[in-house]
Amino acid sequence: MEERIVLYAAPSIGHIVSMVEVAKRLSLRRHNITILLTTGFLDHPSTDAYIHRISTDHPSISFHRFPHSDPPPPGTLSLTARALHFIRNNVPNVTSALTLISKTSTIKAFVIDIFCTSAMDAASSMGIPVYYFFTSGAAMIALYIYFPLIHEQTEKSLKDLKVELRVPGMTAGVRAWEMPEPLLDREDPCYEEMVYFCRQLPRSSGIMVNTFRELEVNAVKAIEEGLCFPDQKERPPVYYIGPLIADPSDQQHQSGGESKDCLSWLEKQPSKSVVYLCFGSRGSFSVEQLREIAQALERSAQRFLWVVKSPPLHPGTNQLLADQDNFDPISVLPTGFTHRTQDRGMVVASWAPQVEVLSRQSVGAFVTHCGWNSVLEAVVAGVPMIAWPLYAEQHVNRNVMVEDMKVALAVDQTQEHGGLVSAQEVERVVRMVMESDGKGKDLRDSISKMKDMALAALSETGSSSASLANLVQSWTQ
Repeated sequence: MEERIVLYAAPSIGHIVSMVEVAKRLSLRRHNITILLTTGFLDHPSTDAYIHRISTDHPSISFHRFPHSDPPPPGTLSLTARALHFIRNNVPNVTSALTLISKTSTIKAFVIDIFCTSAMDAASSMGIPVYYFFTSGAAMIALYIYFPLIHEQTEKSLKDLKVELRVPGMTAGVRAWEMPEPLLDREDPCYEEMVYFCRQLPRSSGIMVNTFRELEVNAVKAIEEGLCFPDQKERPPVYYIGPLIADPSDQQHQSGGESKDCLSWLEKQPSKSVVYLCFGSRGSFSVEQLREIAQALERSAQRFLWVVKSPPLHPGTNQLLADQDNFDPISVLPTGFTHRTQDRGMVVASWAPQVEVLSRQSVGAFVTHCGWNSVLEAVVAGVPMIAWPLYAEQHVNRNVMVEDMKVALAVDQTQEHGGLVSAQEVERVVRMVMESDGKGKDLRDSISKMKDMALAALSETGSSSASLANLVQSWTQ
């Protein structure tokens, strides 16, 4: 029978894209790949077209979509609790898929996202080695491996602690209330499940991480020295195989007229003159915050390309699970803003081809929510960042970007009550990053070196290529 690697992506387009990039790297080494996908929760409108394009362009990669399953209603459950409940309900579908694939193929490895840990036993019971693919960086995997120790050291919820936590591999401490959301509240049903997931990480056959050794030197060192492992007897091999970022050609199905217009507009701007603002596939702001950003951009006199999503449906959140149809950014921005800034700025609704945008010579800074995919895309493009985390692990990413990687400056999110960042603060940090000397120059120098290291890591003799080769070799033994 043929040999096959089976991958299982967590819901949401960002996790799917990262898993597909792993599949593409493995397919280059003559592996046949099947990617398992859920249906019914956090589905993205572009997913069907995206997987069709991947299947067409990469015949060795196939997709197995599970039947539609309804997630728990919003009610009182957190987003993560709903997601984990949904993924857990899909375990029978995982078992059925693995059984079906095993009839015609020898499954050499089952690669899962950390949020898909509930499927681990299904594969292990069939004698299939289970590996993790971690879509964030080395610092975050160190934190998750270390978290059971933090859990045992306190009986209170982290959201209620006004302390800094020290995590091996991170220069700066992490404020307890800025830890990843699933770890904040012991009363949340997802909390115990996340602790269990963290305990399972060291018990896997190996962990792949979407980073490269040279980007996160401190975290990689802490992991290799075992500083974050609660039990030194449980230390699986860790493979740093990134940076894995989306191929622009795979996003062509999303490129409407407005997207092409923004690329044409960027081509006409001077080198390193444009501030690009985008907050991921789900990042969203209140109307009040959007107007503060608009005021800052108008005052700054900088050129800008700004992707504006519709405000969140529920107050107090910065996440949008689905874009509003026919959303018009002008409806939420200050009256006359687009007219007054038309000679130096462009506003795009909901989405832009980010990898292509960041590759344009005119882009001089990137205001980002610190999602890991976006961080890697900026590193590969050599664009310095302004860190504005919103949810998930993004506050931890910010600390690493600023203190360890030295590729970003952070927006001060404590200036205003209620989490509102003032126009003055946004203007201050934008000017600082775009300035020709001082902090701006330091960031550009640092990110330029990281760009060169990223390209070297992916070269034939680079660290990430060697790491992936070692992983593939282990499957042939």
